[in-house]
Amino acid sequence: MYRIGIDLGGTKIEGVVLDAGGKELIRKRIPTEREHGYQHILHRLKSLHDDLVATVPGQSTTFGIGTPGALSPRTGRLKNSNTVCMNGQHVKADLEKLLGRKIEIQNDANCFAMAEALLGAGKGRKLVFGVILGTGCGGGIVYKGEVFTGAQAIAGEWGHMCIDPNGPLCYCGQKGCAETFISGSGLERRYVEKYGRHRPLKEVEAAYFAGEPQAVEFMQTFFDRFGRAMANLIDVLDPDIVVIGGGVSNFKAVYHEGVAAVKKYVFTDELETPIVKHQLGDSAGVLGAALVGI
Repeated sequence: MYRIGIDLGGTKIEGVVLDAGGKELIRKRIPTEREHGYQHILHRLKSLHDDLVATVPGQSTTFGIGTPGALSPRTGRLKNSNTVCMNGQHVKADLEKLLGRKIEIQNDANCFAMAEALLGAGKGRKLVFGVILGTGCGGGIVYKGEVFTGAQAIAGEWGHMCIDPNGPLCYCGQKGCAETFISGSGLERRYVEKYGRHRPLKEVEAAYFAGEPQAVEFMQTFFDRFGRAMANLIDVLDPDIVVIGGGVSNFKAVYHEGVAAVKKYVFTDELETPIVKHQLGDSAGVLGAALVGI
């Protein structure tokens, strides 16, 4: 059985074919062209799907798609996607009709978690929490090799856990969500808010290691907030491992000073949950889509 996965992004659509052992056979990217609307995106997905199927002619395949947002269990429509023309649409039903086959659609963070759980840093662990610290904060839960989505398809959405009710307004309408403080975009906004100028995060990190007082102050605040958010997560879920992806995962100090802050706040005598960097990089989304396919 071959596995086909597609990662639907705002600017590109990436597809992959895996063999029965999980080995990658082919990978292909095409532009999303979302400016042409919902129906156009569906036909872009069909085109890529058909090209991938054609690489393994006559063979049985599974098919999964990873996308920002999630399917509402109540309506079956897509919600919370940053490709806004997809929101409110019956994406799964429409694609199944167009392709003439059953498919699986999962949130892209769930796909990241699935890939890292089965092929990456969480391999061999029973309960894996995949954390994305990128433009926003996402997350996915994989238990015994299966994605856990929850009753409302919001399991793992730790970025909208409040860590300060007096904090900044989040796009979700609440205040003080973790995402507003420790995502890449949140950190950049907090820096401007505090110091009155924009500064790339890589530059802030370099200044931190150089001992610049302003950068040290800023990063120490980040570590504290990261520690509170991760400790809350671990207190509830108690995972076997936490795997971090996204741009902020490249901050080396996260795995030292950040983890030290988690130890400070977690409800246990000794933190035994490894908090590690991803292994699969940008490949995780499309590989996870292939792994969740039906």
